[in-house]
Amino acid sequence: MYPGPGGYPASGPHGGAGPVGSGPHPAAGPHPGAVPHQPPGPVPGRPQPHHAPAAPPHQPPGPAPQHAAPPPAPPRGGGPRGESTGHVQLPPGGPVPVPAPPPADSGTGTATLAVLLIGPAGAGKTTVARHWARNRPVSTAHISLDDVREWVCSGFADPQDGWNDHSEAQYRLARRTCGFAARNFLANGISCILDDAVFPDRPVVGLGGWKRHVGPGLLPVVLLPGLEVVLERNAERSGNRRLSDEEVAGIHGRMAGWYGSGLPIIDNSKYDVETTARALDDVLARALKSPPNW
Repeated sequence: MYPGPGGYPASGPHGGAGPVGSGPHPAAGPHPGAVPHQPPGPVPGRPQPHHAPAAPPHQPPGPAPQHAAPPPAPPRGGGPRGESTGHVQLPPGGPVPVPAPPPADSGTGTATLAVLLIGPAGAGKTTVARHWARNRPVSTAHISLDDVREWVCSGFADPQDGWNDHSEAQYRLARRTCGFAARNFLANGISCILDDAVFPDRPVVGLGGWKRHVGPGLLPVVLLPGLEVVLERNAERSGNRRLSDEEVAGIHGRMAGWYGSGLPIIDNSKYDVETTARALDDVLARALKSPPNW
């Protein structure tokens, strides 16, 4: 006999030796002094089988999680009535009020202004207005009525061909367009200076229309050099901006009607552009403290 498991003799059905497990074995309890069986531990250097984590205890279903609602989409156009540029809300333009006077001895300073520079052809209105606007310490726009009138390409009614219903209608349309632009600039904190050859004896296309389209805060200033100066400057022009000497002399003579009107007048016959712009700023500073009646 060879010893069986646990040191006991193995026997087959006939009491002889037989293969292990070839017949039934009586149930046997633990051998005295034997170490209780324990599950094998991890073997070093051998990958361990993966065991799924225990399932969490069952919990009754709760309310569905709440998510923050997305912000409402902006109205088409970005703001009320679509008045916006990109995502920047633009306030609607309104009549320009009279601005507050600036501190003493500071010119117009940082005041937000609407200015109308009046003068005959060759007075230097456009050049002076642009220089003044570019050199202010705050944002300032320049709007030339002649430039806006020439936005009309086909069908442009040139006043040099005669003042008629078509030229007057286009002038009125350009002035109203300039007024809208000035009001929108002012509503967004940008000053404006407009230039136009306004005649004192033409109420149809005179100051009343500018005041109506821009507002009571508009500050008119007349730029009126001598006749010789405007004739010389006109000779340097080209295209439809150049007038005949007779037309220049006639316009200049009519502009003399501004003397005695109460509006501030600058004679820039002997001034360069920079000096004229400084004189304009001084005149506007005085007008802010004592607005002209017009």
